[in-house]
Amino acid sequence: MAHSDELPPGPDFSLGVPQLQVPAGGVLAGHVGEEAVLLSRLDDGFHAVSGTCTHYGAPLGEGLIVDGEVRCPWHHACFSLRSGRARKAPALSPLATWKVELQGDRVFVRSKDDATPAAPKPRTPRERIVIVGGGAAGFAAAQRLRQLGHAGSLVMLSADESGPYDRPNLSKDYLAGTAPEEWIPLKDEDFYQQHGIELHTGTEVWEADAQARELRTKDGRRFAYDALLIATGAEPRTLPIPGLDHANVHVLRTLADARAIIKACEDKDAVAFIGAGFIGLEAAGALRQRGLAVHVVAPETVPMERVLGAELGRFLAGLHAAAGVQFHLGAKIEGYDGQALTLGGGTRVPAQVLIVGAGVAPRTQLGQMLGLEVQEGIVVNDRLRSSNPDVYAAGDVARFPWHGEMARVEHWVHAQRTGQQAAANILGADEAFADVPFFWTHHQGLDLRYCGYAGKWDELRIDGDLQAKEFTARYFRAGKLVAAASLGRDHENLEIEEQLRQ
Repeated sequence: MAHSDELPPGPDFSLGVPQLQVPAGGVLAGHVGEEAVLLSRLDDGFHAVSGTCTHYGAPLGEGLIVDGEVRCPWHHACFSLRSGRARKAPALSPLATWKVELQGDRVFVRSKDDATPAAPKPRTPRERIVIVGGGAAGFAAAQRLRQLGHAGSLVMLSADESGPYDRPNLSKDYLAGTAPEEWIPLKDEDFYQQHGIELHTGTEVWEADAQARELRTKDGRRFAYDALLIATGAEPRTLPIPGLDHANVHVLRTLADARAIIKACEDKDAVAFIGAGFIGLEAAGALRQRGLAVHVVAPETVPMERVLGAELGRFLAGLHAAAGVQFHLGAKIEGYDGQALTLGGGTRVPAQVLIVGAGVAPRTQLGQMLGLEVQEGIVVNDRLRSSNPDVYAAGDVARFPWHGEMARVEHWVHAQRTGQQAAANILGADEAFADVPFFWTHHQGLDLRYCGYAGKWDELRIDGDLQAKEFTARYFRAGKLVAAASLGRDHENLEIEEQLRQ
C-alpha cells in the first residue's frame, strides 16, 4: 500500500461518503486504494468510473461534466460516466467501471465491475468495408466499426510501412528522446488479429473502379468493398529551392521520417528548419533538448501570426529563443549546399541536417481515381459522405461543411473524430459531424490548447498574462467567437469548446 501522500486526491470511497457529498449531475473525485475514481450522481443513480484518462493519464476530476459525460482537461477526450466508454478521441480505450453500493445515507465503491456491455447491432449491414489510410482517422474508424458491431470483413490499406501510431508524439517527446519506442504504436499486432482488422502496411492503391467497387494495389492485389473510407491524410509540400535534393534534407511526417532525423542528427552539431509552423517549432524545441544548435528559417516575420496573431506568435518564438533556438525570420532562402543555407544578402546558416516544413497538401489521388468531387481535399457532406454514396472521407483529406463554409482541418483529434463519425454513418447512423476542432501544441514544456475553427478571424482579445504563462486568447469574426487558445486554463478551454459546440 502506498503512503497517504502518494494516493490520488479526495476521499477513500471504500470507506463510504455521504450521498449528499456527491453533487447532483456532477462528480466527486476520490480513490479506492491507489486508483483514482470518479463517483457521479446522475438522474438514474450513482455511477463510478476510473478517474484517469486512458489517453495520457490526465486527472479527469479536473475535467468538464456535460450530459452524463466527462471531458479530459488535457486533450478533450470524452467518456461516459455510466459505462466508461470512450465516446470521443483522442482516448481509444474505455474507463474501468466500479460497483456502487448504497448503505443508508452513504455510498461505497470497493471493487471494479468486470461486465462488458454488448456492442449494438449495425442498422445498415455492409459486409465488406475497406479503409484506405493507416493514420488517425483510419485507425479510429476501424476501431469504432468493431465497437458498433460490424461483423463483416474490415480491411485497412496503409501506404505507411508502420502500423497506426501516435503521430503527435513524433515532433515532441519521441524526437527529443524522452518517449521510448514502445509508446508510439496505438495498439500492438494482437489488437488487429483479435478484432478481425486486416491491416496491410506499405500498400499503395494503384487503381480504383467506382462502378465495380474495387481497388487494386500496386502489387496487383484486389479488394472489393461495399463501403469505402478514404483517410489518406496529407503529404509534405515541396519547395523550389536549389539543393533540397541533398541526402541530409528531411521532412517530418511519418515515424520513418522521425527515425531518419534522429539517426541523421547523431554526432552532428547544427540542424536547421525551413518553416516556423507548429510542428516545426515543436521539433526545433525537441532537437534543442538533444543539445544541437538549432536554427529556424522562415519568410514570415512572426511565426504563426496568421493562426494565432502576432502577440502569441512572438510569445511562442520567445519561449524557444530563451532555450537557445536561433531564428532567422523574414528570410529569403537562396539555396542549400549540404552544409549551410544561404539567405538573401549572403548570410549562411549552418545546417548539417536540414528539415523542411512547408506545410502539407491533401492526398486526393484516390478520390480523383473514383471521380469524386475534389476541391483542396475530397468534398464531403455533413455526414462525411462524398459525391459517391458508397464512399466516405475523414481526416486531413476531407473538406467538410462547417458553419456555412467549407473547411479542411489538419489536427490529430479532429482526424480521429471524423473517422469515428464516418464509421457510425457507414453503419447507418446518419448523424452530422459537428465536433468542435481541437488541438494542442507543446513548446518548451508548455501545452497550448486550441479549440474552434477561426479561418479568417478579424479580432483577438487576450485575457490573462502571457509572461505569467496563464491566459486565454479569444478569436472573433464579425463579432462572433470562433476559436480560443489557452495556456494554464485547461478547464476554461473545455468550457469554450462546449460554448462553441452549442
